[in-house]
Amino acid sequence: VYPKFTALDLVGPHYFFASMMGAKVHLVSNQANLSPVASDLGLAIQPTTTLHDCPSEMTVVFAPGGTYGTIAAASDAATLEFLRSRAERARCVTSVCTGSLILGAAGLLEGKKATSHWVVRDTLARFGAVPTDQRVVVDGKLITGAGVSAGLDFALAVVEILRGRPYAAALMLQAEYAPQPPFAGGTPGLTDPHIANPMRDMFTAFVAEAEALAKSRSPG
Repeated sequence: VYPKFTALDLVGPHYFFASMMGAKVHLVSNQANLSPVASDLGLAIQPTTTLHDCPSEMTVVFAPGGTYGTIAAASDAATLEFLRSRAERARCVTSVCTGSLILGAAGLLEGKKATSHWVVRDTLARFGAVPTDQRVVVDGKLITGAGVSAGLDFALAVVEILRGRPYAAALMLQAEYAPQPPFAGGTPGLTDPHIANPMRDMFTAFVAEAEALAKSRSPG
């Protein structure tokens, strides 16, 4: 967790991860202490450990997304080194939404298929990834989810990898996760262009920041 992350990116996957019997979930702050970390919309999460104190052996490494807070985290040397060091031994290296930008900045997307929130999905190519328009993308031990709500689908995919399909299905039932949106939409292709185009324009400045981040990480 880092300042101004998107809470649902974290909270959705956390529910399924923490529901696995025997699992221990570390909420790792990239701040110097264990003060609550505020999300982009003000919901604060209490971390359980810091980058320095987190165990070195992790089964799953996970980065949630956000907007400008994500750019800051992806520009933080200590955060990137933490992800690189834990990813070496992890079984699953993962992200949801723009959290993939942080993985990209850490050099963990090179040559891999990956997804992200639709506003920056194509930017992943600048980090050496193959942008893939899917809700959940699995490429070896790299598992990425698309924007925000995709974290629920993503987390179930991870649970299936770790515990098998019946276990994941049981947690899906426990959560009564059977989405029935009140109307069609949720992706650019399914949304009225009169709505989708202004929404895309709203993120122009953020996309430029993401592109600048990618450029700063490119050799030469």
